[in-house]
Formats: sequence, C-alpha cells, structure tokens
Amino acid sequence: MKKSKYRVIGLMSGTSLDGLDIACCTFIRIGNSWTYRIECAETTPYPAPWREVLSTLQTSTALDFAAADADYGHLLGTLARTFMEKFSLRPDFIASHGHTIFHQPGLMLTSQIGSGACIAAETGLPVICDFRSLDVALGGQGAPLVPIGDQLLFGSMDFCLNLGGFANISFDNNGSRTAYDICPANIVLNHLAQQAGREFDPGGLIASGGTIDPTLLERLNTLPFYRQSFPKSLGREWVVQHVFPLLSGSGLPVHDLLATFCEHIAIQVAAAAGDKPGTNMLVTGGGAFNDFLVSRIRHHSIPGILIPDPDTVNYKEALIFAFLGLLKWRNEINCLKSVTGATRDSSGGAIY
Repeated sequence: MKKSKYRVIGLMSGTSLDGLDIACCTFIRIGNSWTYRIECAETTPYPAPWREVLSTLQTSTALDFAAADADYGHLLGTLARTFMEKFSLRPDFIASHGHTIFHQPGLMLTSQIGSGACIAAETGLPVICDFRSLDVALGGQGAPLVPIGDQLLFGSMDFCLNLGGFANISFDNNGSRTAYDICPANIVLNHLAQQAGREFDPGGLIASGGTIDPTLLERLNTLPFYRQSFPKSLGREWVVQHVFPLLSGSGLPVHDLLATFCEHIAIQVAAAAGDKPGTNMLVTGGGAFNDFLVSRIRHHSIPGILIPDPDTVNYKEALIFAFLGLLKWRNEINCLKSVTGATRDSSGGAIY
C-alpha cells in the first residue's frame, strides 16, 4: 500500500549559480490530487571556489570532472545534513537535481554532477537524482522537467513561467501538457551585472537606467532557436556560442545591454504565452523579483501576471524536484513525452 503523505527534501542548483536551494516539503495525496506545503527552505550561496569550478568544469579533464562529481555530492550531502539538523528534520528521502554541466540532447548527452551515492553517505537517507538521463536516452530533450509538477500542483494556472537561468513555460494544450525553454534569462542578466561589479541586478535597477538598442534587440529576436518548434531546450553552451558574442560585439554599455536583454526576454515570453484574453500566468524564479523585467513582461503579455508568496517564488523548482522524486519513489510517471519529445513517458531518476 502506497503512502498518502510524504516529507521530502528537494535540492536545486540552477545555471545562474546563485547557490543551492534546499526545501523541505510535505505532500499529501487526497483522491487523485496532491497538495503541498513548503515547511522550511533556504538558499546557501556557493563559496567563490565552487562558483569557479561549476562555471568552468565543462572544459576540465575527465578526471577533474569525476572528482568534482564526488566532491560536489559530498558538499550537497553536508549542506542537506546541516539543514536537517538546523530544523530538526527527518524526511523520507532527498531528491537532488544536481548541477548541469553538459546538456546537449541532440547528442543524447546530459550530465548533472552531484553524486547521489555521496549525498546518501553524508545524510544516511535514500537519495533520488539524475532525473534527465532516461528521457534523453529515450530521444527526449531531458528538459524541462518541471511541467508535470505544474500540472499536478499548480493546475489552476493557465501558464506557469519560471524566470531562472533560462525562462521556461508550461501550459495545457488541448489536454496535453506542453512546455519548453523560451530563452536565456538570469544566466545572461547575472553575467552582465557582474561586468558592472554586481552579483546580479537587484530589482532591475541597472537595466531600468538603460536604453533599449533596436539593432541588438532585432539580432537577439531573430536567433534561429526562436523559430524552432517545440519540444526544445537550451543549455549554457548555446548561450556562450550565440548570445554572448552578440552582446560583447555590440559595443554598448552594461546598462543598455541589460535593458535590451530584459526587453528581449519580455518579447519572447509574450510570444510564448499567446494572445488569449482572460488567462493568467504564474511567475516564479529569481527573475520574479526583477521589477523592471516583470514590468516589461506585463507590458507585452496578454495573460494576467500572478507572483505568489516568496517561498514559492524562490523554491518552486526545489519543491517540484522533491515532487519528481516522490513520483519516482512511487514508480509513477514524472517525465512527459508531450513536453520533451521522448518516445514515451517515463519515471526518471536513480535511487541510492
């Protein structure tokens, strides 16, 4: 008999390198529906050496990569154990996204470091990780994975928009869940802010003082990715190859680059959400706190924008990876072929 109530810790590390999100979540199944509650959550910023490792590991040797996988797993386990001790928690298990180093589904390649075995060794709890590999092996994009959580936990919303390292969207499309990466977001905005000596642009303050450059905006909006049909997903490699050269080659000051890229995000989000009146869009992720970016999205988009409570904004991805782990634990579908383009739905993840 399967349980109807679970306590799960979700670990999430995004491409924007803000830090490790840890959320302890309770899920209760009532009939065919799930409810959730974020009991406690926090973000631990990465020390400078780990930021350097995670941002450069894609060019390392195979030995360095393997060592980092284990070391990072021990780091995650140590941080999770500290979190559990701080809040006096004993969850059923831990679900860890890991940190993406390679994501090239066209080559059937995806890799998130953070050894599940090392997390389990540090915490003494079962660990579920490596959520993307099975879907990629089945011919899918391996991303985005959040949409089944959107469907089962946030089904009252017409659209779920996450403004993390990348902007991605999830919605019901004639009874089938559709989701895809829209465009880069904080991975670029933070990169630009760091050129101005800031870790990020708080509230979009720097961007709000800039001027939108129509030439650069047109070049960004006409990148071939935006004409591709979904399913589709993005990785850091694509940004380095296609976006950073346009920005660095423009000769524009940072505040104008930030203003222009926020406008680019807003235009692409509006195109993804469509023009049907009376719809609503839940906005989460770090970009939801970027007032300038959100104002530009409101300007361009038809759906009404709803920004939920701060815990949901900050920890929705950690919450949903905890939920994906729960579905894997129950041997239930947690990855949808309608979203990723795989040959079948699957229950992805490795259990340690």
